Amino acid sequence: MADSHPLVRLETVALIAIGGFAGSNLRFFAMGVVPDTASIVLVNAVASAVLAVVVYEAEAAGRLSSRARLLFTTGFLSSLSTYSTFALQAALASTPLALLGIVAANYGFGLAGVLAGRALARRLGGPRPAGGETA
Repeated sequence: MADSHPLVRLETVALIAIGGFAGSNLRFFAMGVVPDTASIVLVNAVASAVLAVVVYEAEAAGRLSSRARLLFTTGFLSSLSTYSTFALQAALASTPLALLGIVAANYGFGLAGVLAGRALARRLGGPRPAGGETA
C-alpha cells in the first residue's frame, strides 16, 4: 500500500493518537507525584532527552521505523512535554526570581536533556562514518 492510501494515513493518525494518549497520561501522573513546577520541568527535560535519542538514533543507527518515530515524537513526547503549562507557570510566577528560575530550569534542563540524549544515541549507534559533525 502506498503511503498516500487512506488506510495508511488512518493508521498513522491512530499511532499518533495512541502515543499522545500515553504521553499526556504520564504527564498527568507525574503532576500528581511531583509538585507542579518541578513536574513540568521534569517531563519537559525527560521528553527533550528522549526526543534527542529518537532523532539522533535515526542519524546514527536508523533502527527505528518512520512510524515508530512518529509514534514517539509527534504522539508520545509532544503530549508528555508541555510548553503551554511552562508558559503559564512563568506568567503566573510570584516574583521575578521565580520567573527566572522557571524559565532557566525548563530551558537549561531541556538543553541538557537534548545533549545527553544525543550522546546516548550516538553511543548506541556505533561508529559513524567520517565526514564531520552533522548536528
